[in-house]
Amino acid sequence: MNPLLEINQLSTVLYTGGEPIRAVDGLSLTIYKGETFALLGESGCGKSMTALSIMRLLPEAGQIVEGQIKLADHDLLQLPEAEMRNIRGKRISMIFQEPMLSLNPVMTISAQIDEVLQHHFDLPNQTKQQRIRELLQQVGISDIERRLSEYPFQFSGGMKQRVMIAMALAGQPQLLIADEPTTALDVTIQAQVLNLMKAIQKNTHMSILLITHDLGVVAKMADRIAVMYAGEIIETARREAFFSNPLHPYSQKLFAALPDKNKRQHSLAVIHGNVPPLSQTFSGCRFVDRCDQSVKQCYEHVPSWTNTDTDHYVKCHLFNQPQQLVSRQTENAIPIARSPSNSPNHELLHVTDLKVHFPIYSGLLKRVSGHVKAVDGISLAISSGKTLALVGESGCGKTTVGKSILQLIPVTAGSIQFNGIELTKLSPKALRNGRSDYQIIFQDPYSSLNPKMRIFEILKEGIDALGIDKHDTVHRSESQTKLSSSSIETRIDELLRQVNLPAEAKWRYPHEFSGGQRQRIAIARALSVNPKLLICDEPTSALDVSVQAQILNLLSKLQHNFGLAFLFITHNISVVEYLADEVAVMYLGRIVEKGTVDEVLNHAKHPYTQALLSAVPTINPQPDHAQIELNGELPSLSHTPVGCYFHPRCPRAMPICQQSYPEATVFTATHAAHCHLYEHAVTKAVI
Repeated sequence: MNPLLEINQLSTVLYTGGEPIRAVDGLSLTIYKGETFALLGESGCGKSMTALSIMRLLPEAGQIVEGQIKLADHDLLQLPEAEMRNIRGKRISMIFQEPMLSLNPVMTISAQIDEVLQHHFDLPNQTKQQRIRELLQQVGISDIERRLSEYPFQFSGGMKQRVMIAMALAGQPQLLIADEPTTALDVTIQAQVLNLMKAIQKNTHMSILLITHDLGVVAKMADRIAVMYAGEIIETARREAFFSNPLHPYSQKLFAALPDKNKRQHSLAVIHGNVPPLSQTFSGCRFVDRCDQSVKQCYEHVPSWTNTDTDHYVKCHLFNQPQQLVSRQTENAIPIARSPSNSPNHELLHVTDLKVHFPIYSGLLKRVSGHVKAVDGISLAISSGKTLALVGESGCGKTTVGKSILQLIPVTAGSIQFNGIELTKLSPKALRNGRSDYQIIFQDPYSSLNPKMRIFEILKEGIDALGIDKHDTVHRSESQTKLSSSSIETRIDELLRQVNLPAEAKWRYPHEFSGGQRQRIAIARALSVNPKLLICDEPTSALDVSVQAQILNLLSKLQHNFGLAFLFITHNISVVEYLADEVAVMYLGRIVEKGTVDEVLNHAKHPYTQALLSAVPTINPQPDHAQIELNGELPSLSHTPVGCYFHPRCPRAMPICQQSYPEATVFTATHAAHCHLYEHAVTKAVI
């Protein structure tokens, strides 16, 4: 195979005012023509900085101080900027992680792709317009004539990512750099984007540098893999060798941290600590302080490369001491059982026929011309000490369900009973007094924490707002339930201990913490008032797999210790397998299937549930695992289809599906689905 990209001893430094940060430190790799090379690792290890170094798009504080980046016959670091501009977009293109921040919001989609073609090709306007149509068709965007004149905000997340791919492909590049291209996407859209990239690669023989922390995506896409940690590569291998036998202790920990159904009764493995600051000088292995297999040599000497098999290299001292390695691996493999909660198992939350419709105003007089039916008649129940997972694509109404249960947004119709109390009929004062029983953890901890307040003030604010220590004040008046200053500080120290943060962390600001630590603080704030129900809105979606494991372990421990009930909103099926007791699948404001985690995930009945599950990338893909392709995009909640809402995208749709919405079919006492395929098979019920 002929190498397309060769990087030798690349070092990139960030000069930010303090000590120089060696974001990329002596990195070498080779990417061959037509292959997909995956760069895997946690946030902050230097993956994106490597991509920006290749493109020579470093921030102002960044500088490449050493190394060589060779693209076929060009040394990119020796080219003047004018020549580099001709390389970018034509020979090397990049798909950035967040398409909304990469697309120009005031330019139409057509104009943005036209910019690329105009810079790299001398084409007449008619030919350019035809090329733009071909590109949009190639990335699977339908109704092209209408879409050409639309702006980025009129596209869904998946469609924006497709537009980014179309722009990247416009110059017919030899190398496509994809920086976390599917991190924020639902599993169905993620599968479409990954399949699209593979199909285009097959047709054009381009190479792909895939930057990700998702092992499932790597298993599906990569030919070869490099694991990156603290600015350097520590393991490289072909896909089959890596997934059958990861060698570096860091790689092994990444696999052990993955949640799945086989680990439900065990705590997930956790990589303690954080990636070390890259401003320091390393005298030994960079992973040593987080490694539970370290030996004396790891602290004193930088490890060298060891070739353990054909094309499988690892940078670790332990491979010179095989006897000690085997002993430590056996010791580390002992699981810790996760016991079930001992709290009473009674129904805590009961939601019946919940509807949340938002009016659409139009015309000069702003008359109501329609409604967005964000939630359109759902029913669910959660018992104390149990977890109900609410899954579905973005835009289906999951977050609206969570907020409406807490009465953070007005309910159009339906009943929400918490411990037998109807929340929709409570006065504002009564609702406020009861809020300590039900709390929410938002998806983005940084946005939900006040950046101007210290952690102590953030946690104290919640305690002051409700002012009740419920463990000791069941029969006391409100004036008697206010906590003293010393009691509040003791309470905050205890909260931080519960979420595995040191007490001194309370005097710091949110920006001084990592993403996982900020999420722990958000959990501590929710726990500060001793809730019985926690609504978790995608609490791990933006986290690395190792940090995700810490949060899931924490939630499991809290549920066991305090009998908490969780409504867990997510699109991560692996998390559902590990954490949930029951699952409700939501589509366009309605629940289409509901049951225990085993019934829904192992015996799915609704075609939408089956499509969701088939789209999940796994680290051990089965040969007979066929993905179910869904047609088109998620319809608008303001113009839901007549009949079954899913029929325009359903591969098993029948004529009746276009005429009426199916009633619920009950398969077991706990498992039911809305689908015409089964309506004559068994009894009906309402879900």
